[in-house]
Formats: sequence, structure tokens, C-alpha cells
Amino acid sequence: MKTGLLLSGGMDSLTLAWWRRPDIAFTLNYGQLAAQAEIEASRTICRELSIPHHVIEIDCRQLGSGDMAGTQADDLAPASDWWPYRNQMLVTLAAMKAISFGVTHLWLGTVKSDGFHRDGSPEFMAAISHLLSLQEGGMVVEAPAIELSTAELVRQSGIPAGLLAWAHSCHKSHVACGNCRGCNKYMEVFLEVGYDLDRLG
Repeated sequence: MKTGLLLSGGMDSLTLAWWRRPDIAFTLNYGQLAAQAEIEASRTICRELSIPHHVIEIDCRQLGSGDMAGTQADDLAPASDWWPYRNQMLVTLAAMKAISFGVTHLWLGTVKSDGFHRDGSPEFMAAISHLLSLQEGGMVVEAPAIELSTAELVRQSGIPAGLLAWAHSCHKSHVACGNCRGCNKYMEVFLEVGYDLDRLG
């Protein structure tokens, strides 16, 4: 068994890296506005844990929608940060790279609240895992924290506050905007788990 993590640099995947210690990690720059900060956050946790880290660069911005692409959200969007088929795209691209390293289990940092989007649901995880496992390499997709909230994941992992602070959750920019769903979640989680952001800053 060789494990790979799709590492976005956000709170969930960064904490999952600390908790489960994958063998290798993959971060994608697919044209999202916050790509550079996500890559730096991912590099930081991988350096801390001595995990090999690979950045995949592919520009899919013209396929995007909403906050992450810097465009108006599509009419089908359930939220302003919706990017159509995003998780399907990310899993596929990460798996295309991971298979060359012998990865058998690809982990996603999906948590319970991600079920708000259909591609964050247990049903989607089962379906995408089944699809990949049918193909060469028989790779399995897993979301080890899908039954946990982000705060529960943070507590379970024991990640230090100073390292969690490196997470980049903003959907709109490589500098936290402070008013998107990602930034709001970042602040709410720190408050819920009792970490003092002022002392970290």
C-alpha cells in the first residue's frame, strides 16, 4: 500500500497530512486565483513532515466558475465558490501523476461539511473510487476525515496551532480576503478549537 494525498494547502488537507502522514503529496495549480498561496502552504507542511511534494501545473481557468476563477458563478452554482466538476477534475489529474509513483490509495481532505456539494459526499467518493479502481493500477480513492467536522479533524490530529495557521483557505486570492466562505471557515475553526490567532500573529 502506498498513499498519496491531494493537498490543497487548506485547513482540511493540511491537517489530514499531519494526522495520517501520506507517503507522497500532490498539489494542483489549475488556474485558481489562490494557487500560489496554496502551493506555499502545501510545501510548508510537506517540509515539516519530510513528505515528497509534487506540484502539477495545468491551466483550467477557462473552465472555471465563481470565486476561485474570478468570474460570475454559473446559474447552477449552489454557492459562489462552485467550480463545475472540480473534485472530479482534481482527482483525475492527481491520479494521473500519482500512478507513476506507484500510489495505490489516493486520499482527499474532504470533511463532513463538504457534503454541501455533491462532489464532497460519501456517494461521490464511492463512485470516483470505483471508477479509478476499474482502470489500470486499481487505485482507490479515500476520504479518511469525511465523517468529521474540520474542528473535530484538528482535534483528532493534534496539529500544532502554528502549523495550522499556515493553511490557506481563501477562495479569491493568494492573500486572504477575509470575506469569502473559505476565510470565514478559517476563523471559525480557530475559534472553535480554542486556538488564539492573535498570539500566532
